[in-house]
Amino acid sequence: MANGYRAGRGSNSVHLRRYNERLVLQMLRRAGEASRADIARSAALTNAAVGAIIHDLEAAGLIETLGKRNDGNRGQPATLLRLDPRGAYGIGVRLDRTNIETALVDFTGQVLARRTRDMILPAPEEAIHIVAGDIRALVDMVLPTHRERIAGVGLAQPFNLEAWLAELDLPPARFKLWQNVDFAAQLELAVGLPVTVENDGTAAAIAELFHGLGRDENDFLYLFIGPAIGGGVVVGGDCVHGSRGNAGDVAVMPVAPSRLDSAPRPARGFDILLARASLNALARHLAHHGVPVHGLAELEAAVARGEPAVFEWIDDCVDALTPAILSAVAILDVPLVVVDTDLGACLLDLLLPKLRDCLAAHAAEARNPPRLLAGSFALEAGAIGAATVPMFFSFAPRAAILTRMGADREALDHAAAQ
Repeated sequence: MANGYRAGRGSNSVHLRRYNERLVLQMLRRAGEASRADIARSAALTNAAVGAIIHDLEAAGLIETLGKRNDGNRGQPATLLRLDPRGAYGIGVRLDRTNIETALVDFTGQVLARRTRDMILPAPEEAIHIVAGDIRALVDMVLPTHRERIAGVGLAQPFNLEAWLAELDLPPARFKLWQNVDFAAQLELAVGLPVTVENDGTAAAIAELFHGLGRDENDFLYLFIGPAIGGGVVVGGDCVHGSRGNAGDVAVMPVAPSRLDSAPRPARGFDILLARASLNALARHLAHHGVPVHGLAELEAAVARGEPAVFEWIDDCVDALTPAILSAVAILDVPLVVVDTDLGACLLDLLLPKLRDCLAAHAAEARNPPRLLAGSFALEAGAIGAATVPMFFSFAPRAAILTRMGADREALDHAAAQ
């Protein structure tokens, strides 16, 4: 673990101590800064327990002392604490069918460097060469004395790269090369750092939980509209993975066929959500109406211009998302849906009001529609999410670590996706 971070002393209390240490880190992440007394009250811990935890976290370089706060009361001013941005680093790789990104993120979630390559995913050997080179360049940006603080590499990718190619208008031959490829293991050998693989939708949800709206929200369904559509589930302040790491994989939810004249007819009686609620479907509809777009910049420009085909797609997208969201919320009982996209506010300002109205109009009797909020990271969500994954497993107060079995499971959670 980064920084030689101590889990605690004594076999009987090690899991509780580890959890409390992570709880203190979470409180500082959410509050920004706080005194020891603030932390003790919020965590329901004794001042002595908080003092010992703070001592260890400071020694590990994970938190730092700020100035004094004088709130007008008698006595000595309180010393304020916050996370040290240099306390830990994560490197993220977002491996998508049409894009490769790498990013270096510090302990507070700030992106220190990011590299993006818009390209159809090459053969695995070439992808390893590209990604490993980008990771080495990012490692070189960290001070040599701080490189031991790199928690690891997070790899965020769709778990079935060779699937849904017809819906995404991609060449099957290229992606057949990725069948049965353990890219994470190969990357780990190439860069000499531990690699944790995660479903790309779940990784983006982890970024939102750890560094975004999750500072105030503990339960939400997360949706990301990219070339396809991904998702994640956050319950009780933790990310749900599922038996194969695909919890929240809304892309394959069955929906009615699209009414757009650009949409291919599904072979079955129903379609899947990614065929309708994806940027690929938007680009296809624009091209069908004489507005070809190449890359995110041109797609964003078409949305900003208010092309009529954009609004036609938005209506169709909302029509597909509404039953999918209401079905998911009925199962999960979460009060919030967070929606993000590679196009950011440019698209969400048009999409979310219509989606909000449609959810309200179709909510079941005696059920309120979920709140809708825009995500925090837009284009950077995938890379930040990937970089956050190793820090999340190292520093988040996941309830599973309170038991020995849970701690062992926590260490292996990410392996379920490999």
